[in-house]
Amino acid sequence: MANVLDRVRQPADLRRLSPEELSTLAMEIRTLILETVSRNGGHLASNLGAVELTLALHLAFDSPRDKIVWDVGHQCYTHKILTGRKDRFGSLRRRGGILGFPCREESPHDVFNTGHASTALSAALGLAVARDKAGENHHVVAVVGDGSLTGGVALEALNQVGHLRKRLIIVLNFNEMSISLNVGAWSKYFSYLVSGHRYIRMKDQAKSILRKVPRLGDPIIKAGRAMEELVKKTLFPGYVFKELGIRYIGPVHGHNVQSLVDAFEAAKAGDGPVLIQCVTQKGKGFQPARTHPEKFHGLGPFKVATGEPLQKDWGPSFSSAFGAAMIKIARKDERVLAISAAMGEGTGLREFSEKLPDRFFDVGIAEQHAVTFAAGLALAGLKPVVAIYSTFLQRAYDQVYHDVALMDLPVVFALDRAGVVPDDGPTHQGVNDLAYMRQMPNMIVMAPKDENELQHMIWSGLAYGHPASVRFPKAKGLGVPMDEELRVLPLGRSELLKDGRDLLFAVGAMAAPALEAARELEKEGISLAVANARFVQPLDRELILRFAAPGRTIVTLEEGIVEGGAGSAVRGLLDREGRFDIRFLALGLPVAVYPMGKSDEIRAGLGLDVAGIVRSIREFYGAAPAGGAGERARG
Repeated sequence: MANVLDRVRQPADLRRLSPEELSTLAMEIRTLILETVSRNGGHLASNLGAVELTLALHLAFDSPRDKIVWDVGHQCYTHKILTGRKDRFGSLRRRGGILGFPCREESPHDVFNTGHASTALSAALGLAVARDKAGENHHVVAVVGDGSLTGGVALEALNQVGHLRKRLIIVLNFNEMSISLNVGAWSKYFSYLVSGHRYIRMKDQAKSILRKVPRLGDPIIKAGRAMEELVKKTLFPGYVFKELGIRYIGPVHGHNVQSLVDAFEAAKAGDGPVLIQCVTQKGKGFQPARTHPEKFHGLGPFKVATGEPLQKDWGPSFSSAFGAAMIKIARKDERVLAISAAMGEGTGLREFSEKLPDRFFDVGIAEQHAVTFAAGLALAGLKPVVAIYSTFLQRAYDQVYHDVALMDLPVVFALDRAGVVPDDGPTHQGVNDLAYMRQMPNMIVMAPKDENELQHMIWSGLAYGHPASVRFPKAKGLGVPMDEELRVLPLGRSELLKDGRDLLFAVGAMAAPALEAARELEKEGISLAVANARFVQPLDRELILRFAAPGRTIVTLEEGIVEGGAGSAVRGLLDREGRFDIRFLALGLPVAVYPMGKSDEIRAGLGLDVAGIVRSIREFYGAAPAGGAGERARG
C-alpha cells in the first residue's frame, strides 16, 4: 500500500486528504525526518514538534501566494517536504543538497532566508506593508517561536505591528524551548497563557465560595468588580497583546490539525494583526527527543533505536574545554560570572550553570542585552565572560563598541563557532569576528592554537583589565595535556613553533595545519618559521619585524576573512614601519556566501587545508622570486 506522503507533491495536495490520512501523513513525515536526521544530523526536536502546525499552515494558506515567513527556520523541514523537496530531502545539510533553513534560492515557498532568531516579525511586517501599497490581498504569516520573542528585534517589531495595525498573522509556536530552556518574563507570561483562562476559573470559584458566606458574600463580590480591570491586566490571557493592538487567539492545541486550521481561518477574517498561540511539544514522536529536547536541537548522526550519537569517540571539544576552564577560573575568583544568550548548552556552560547557578546568567536570545548587561556588571567590579557564537555576536556590534570598548570595560568575549562552521550553511559561518573585533578601541583579540591555550587565554583576558575576545572553533580539541595551573600570557606576544628563514604567521586553529604545511615545504627548499600568533591585537611587532628584512617573505594564515583580518593587520604594521621591500602573502577566507558542507570540505574548497596552504605558498614563491618585492592576498 502506497504511503500517503507519496501523494503529496505540493501543498494543494493536502486538501484532497481525509482527516485520517492527514494523521497518517504526520506520522510518515516524522519517520522521514527522523531517518534523515539520524543519517545527516540536523535540528530534530524542533522539527518533530512542528509537523501538524506546518500541515495546518499549508491547508489554511495558499503558499507561495500567501507569504509564510519562518523565524530562525530550524523548524522548516516539514515545510520543505511539502513544497516539492521531498525527493531531495535525503541531501539535507550535505554539500550540494538542501539547507536546513529556509532558502529563497531553493523554492518560491521560502520567502525569507533565515538562520538567526527574532527576524520574522520585522520581515513579515515589511511584506504586509508592501502588499497594501501594491493593492494586493494575500495573507502574510510569521511563524515565531516563544524563544525568538525574547529577542529585542522581535519586540521592536511587535511595537510597530501594533502601531501600524496591518493585516498580519503571527503564529506563536510555544514549546518552552529555544536551544536552552527559555528564560525571562515573556517566557513566564506565555507559560501562563498556556494554562488557559485561569482568571475566569478563579473568579467563578471565588464567587461560588463567597455567596455561601452570610451577609458578607454579596457585598464583597460587588466591591470586587471595581478591581476587575486591574486583575485582568495581570491575569487575563492575551491582555498584553490586546494592549499592543494585536488580537489574541489561543491557546490552540498545536498537534490537532483541525483546531489549528480553525484558528488560522478565524485569523484570516480579521482586519488587523492577530497572534495565535499554538502549544506544541518539541521532539514529539521520538521519546529521547521529548525527554531531552536540548540535546536533540542540533546534533550529528545518531542511532534511531536509542538516540545515542554514532561518533562516541569524538573527544572533548573546544567548547567543553572552555566550560571546564570557566569552572576552574570561577572557583579561583568569585567575581567571575558567565553570560549566555540562550546558548548555555552549545557554549559548554551547562555544567557551570549547574555547579555555580548564582553566577550564571542566560538572558535568552538577546545578544545586545547580554553585552550591555555585562558592561554594567564590569562597571561594578565584577568579571563577566560573555559566551556567544561568533556569528551571533555580529548582532551586538554596536553594544560591543559603544557600551564596552569605548569605556574600556574588562568584559571577556568567548566566541564559540569561530571560523568555518559545518552543516548549517551561510548564516552560521563565524568568519567575520577577527575583522570586526580588531576595529574596536581597547580590544584585545586572541585565538588559541589548542584547548590548553584556550584556558590560559580566558584567564589572561580576565587579568588584562581591558575588553578581550577569545575565538575558538566548533571542533574537537587537539587532545593536548591540560595544565593544572593557569597563567597569564604576555600581552601581544606570539609563540614560535618552528624556526626558519621566512615567516608563516598563523592564527588560532590554523597553527597546526601551518606547522604541517611548513614541514612539507621544507622538503622543497622553502624554509618557513611558524608562529602561533596568539594575538591579532596587539600584534607581536618585535617578532614580525624580525622577519621583515629585504627579500624575505611573510605569510599570514587565518580562518577568517582576509580583508580587515589578521593579514590586513600585519600588512598595516609593515606599511607603517616602511617595510615595503618584502614579499607578503595573506591567506584566509574571501568575503562570500559560504557553501554548506563539512568543515574539511569547505576548507579544502577554499584552499585552507594543508594541501591548499602548501599549494598557495609554493605558487607564491614561484611567482615572486627571492630578492624581489611582491604582495598577494588570497581568500
